[in-house]
Amino acid sequence: MINGEPNPPSRGAAGGSRPLLLASSSRHRQALLARLRLPFTCATPAVDEAARPGELPSTLVARLALAKAQAVSVPTAGPALVIGSDQVAVIDRRMLGKPGTRHMALQQLGDAAGKIVEFLTGVCVLDQATGRSQVEVVPCSVRFRTLSAAQIAAYVDAEQPWDCAGSFMAEGLGIALFDKIVTDDPTALIGLPLIRLVTMLAAFGCDVLTSQNGPDSGSHPSGSPHCA
Repeated sequence: MINGEPNPPSRGAAGGSRPLLLASSSRHRQALLARLRLPFTCATPAVDEAARPGELPSTLVARLALAKAQAVSVPTAGPALVIGSDQVAVIDRRMLGKPGTRHMALQQLGDAAGKIVEFLTGVCVLDQATGRSQVEVVPCSVRFRTLSAAQIAAYVDAEQPWDCAGSFMAEGLGIALFDKIVTDDPTALIGLPLIRLVTMLAAFGCDVLTSQNGPDSGSHPSGSPHCA
């Protein structure tokens, strides 16, 4: 979904890229965005993430991705590109959010065991200066293994995935819970679809590959996030 048209390609003064602002306090999304080896800052959006009555999961994640980006955007602060993202899991036509507690994590994984769970990740790129935005929703289907109560408890206690939709960390031990993953963008399952994001950033004038500072840009201090 596009609100207006993205700016024509342009290059910023520093490192040849537009400044990036991640609208998230999630350490998982920060780690994912850092893989692109571009400097970025991050801020925590104050957004009510509750679904509206009758709201479809795809509509919810698209709306919240945009809302998060808008919540931290300051039009007078410069030409930053703001990145917002949201994710929801759907099982048996029910939406699952972050469990928050051990009890809820055990319940979510118990419900998912042996079933296919659909994960929908919304991602938004917002031009802070113009207010123009693009929002996409990336699906990912996960077939969970048949899991015993002891296996689920062992996983939950090992990784404590309280802040993860679906109660697992796919980038860690959570991969052992799965029998199969079907998606065009594996990073979507972790919370920020990088393949889709690279395409979206390019449409706003930020080419990830030509914006690199050099062979050490991944470990250079300028490539690390500064998070409030």
